Amino acid sequence: MKTIDLKRLGLRPGSRILDLGCGDGRHLRPTRNMVGVAAVGFDLGEDEVANTALSLRAMDEGHSIAGHAAEGAGPWMVVRGNGYRLPFSDDSFDCVIASEILEHLHQDDDALVEIRRILKPDGILAVSVPRYLPEAVCWALSDEYANSAGGHVRIYRRSVLRKKLEAHGFRVDGSSHEHGLHSPYWWIKCMVGVDNADQFLVKAYHRLLVWDMFHHPLFTRALSAILDPLIGKSLVFYTTNVAQERLVPVAAAQVAQLAEGADGADGADGAGGRVERVDQADGVDVANAIG
Repeated sequence: MKTIDLKRLGLRPGSRILDLGCGDGRHLRPTRNMVGVAAVGFDLGEDEVANTALSLRAMDEGHSIAGHAAEGAGPWMVVRGNGYRLPFSDDSFDCVIASEILEHLHQDDDALVEIRRILKPDGILAVSVPRYLPEAVCWALSDEYANSAGGHVRIYRRSVLRKKLEAHGFRVDGSSHEHGLHSPYWWIKCMVGVDNADQFLVKAYHRLLVWDMFHHPLFTRALSAILDPLIGKSLVFYTTNVAQERLVPVAAAQVAQLAEGADGADGADGAGGRVERVDQADGVDVANAIG
């Protein structure tokens, strides 16, 4: 389930893209169908890093339900680390995706400074966060949801997030609302218990979402077209890095050799795929690391 529309990112042969907070790699897998696009996944979670690498490797080897990687697909790697101190040199990427991560960060401004540091001038940043109304309903219905460990620390109003992005030197070029079908699902979960996956309505609604994800029937596509503008669970901004001077001086990261391996995940064979464990103080020369 993708939140960001990769067609709006201007990716082409030679582009480098970073998925910050990549999770299981949902936004990276489509890049395996793009010729010459170098992709980097980044996440704090050990399981997320390992699972992303496994899913990309499966595409390269031709045994993934997401399909086979295209001939000429670019190299990839997955890095584990801290989003407040990204281990990449200045101006390393043509595009950065930050999907559903800012709401988890107490210092979201610090993260945006780092994103801008590693993004090339005129590079694209695509940001998504939970939309205000659907998220506020979840918080009102469930203290468990609102106070979950590692959960959301704030709810963004659209105008506040837009002003924040602009203050950091990003021009907002477009926006969208996504996943209108998902808001009622989360409202039901908040009413019956966030972890109560066996409740009848939760199970039935989950089957509907899985059906939509794999088959995209006309019925759910039409329903999404109606619900997304009204109660879409995610707000997405597509922006361009336009400011001429950095708002906060940040020293260029020192280029260091990548540490091989990532806590139980071996390097991938073929297609240039690798899993790397990178200490927070290390720097990654993306051009040399992934070609």
